[in-house]
Amino acid sequence: MDYVKPIPRLRATSIAALMALALSSNTTLAAELPSTISLSLKTVSRIAPQISDQVVSAALRALSCATSRSDLRPSTLAIIDYSLPSTKPRFWLLDLEQQKLLLQELVAHGKGSGENFANRFSNEPGSLSSSLGLYQAGERYVGTHGPSLRLIGLERGYNDRAFERAIVLHGATYVSPEFIAEHQRLGRSWGCPALSPAAAKRAISFLSDTNGFLFVYYPDSKWLKSSPLLKSCSS
Repeated sequence: MDYVKPIPRLRATSIAALMALALSSNTTLAAELPSTISLSLKTVSRIAPQISDQVVSAALRALSCATSRSDLRPSTLAIIDYSLPSTKPRFWLLDLEQQKLLLQELVAHGKGSGENFANRFSNEPGSLSSSLGLYQAGERYVGTHGPSLRLIGLERGYNDRAFERAIVLHGATYVSPEFIAEHQRLGRSWGCPALSPAAAKRAISFLSDTNGFLFVYYPDSKWLKSSPLLKSCSS
C-alpha cells in the first residue's frame, strides 16, 4: 500500500462517524446513519460555503481512505485551499460530529511556493515549500513560534517527509490583515501552514484533542492523478 499508516491516538469517536466520512459525489449518506454525524457535500456547503465542492470531496475521500486502514476515528478536519490567494481566508476547521464550522482563517504558505499565490509544492528538505495532501495531527508542543502542532504526512512522495522537514502548524505575526495592507500578501513560512497566533492556538487545541486531520489542496494535476489516498480507495 502506497500510504503512510496514521499514528494511533488515544481518543476515538463512534464507528458511525467514520462511516459518515465515506463520501462520493453530491449525494447524502445512507439513511440509517444518525443525522447528527453524517456529513455530505450539501452539509459542508451550508456550514462553509466558501469551500468549493471539489476541495471538500477530495478532502473527505482522502480522510475516508486513510482512516479505513486504521482504528482512528477523527472528529475534526482542517482544510486548506491553496488555490486561493493568501489575502483570502483559506483555512477551515470542521467539526465532523456536530456538523459545524469551528474556524475560518488566513493561512500562510511556504516561501518556496510563491508570493501571494502558492503554485509550487515540494516534499524535499530545504525547498521551503508547502506540501499537498492529508496530514494527521501529531505531537503538540511549545516552540519558537509558541504553541505548535507536528504534522504527520500520510502521502508517500508528497508530504511524508513532513517530520524530517519540521513542518508544523504554528502561529506567526506575519499572518494578519495589517501585514496584507502593507505588503498585499501574507508573510511566508519555511513550508509550514502558519496561522495568526490566536487562530493557531485554537486550531491546535481542537486538532490535538480530537484526532484531527489536515488536508492541503491545490489543483495540481500530477498529485490529483497519483495521490495514494485519492486513488487507492476509489474502487
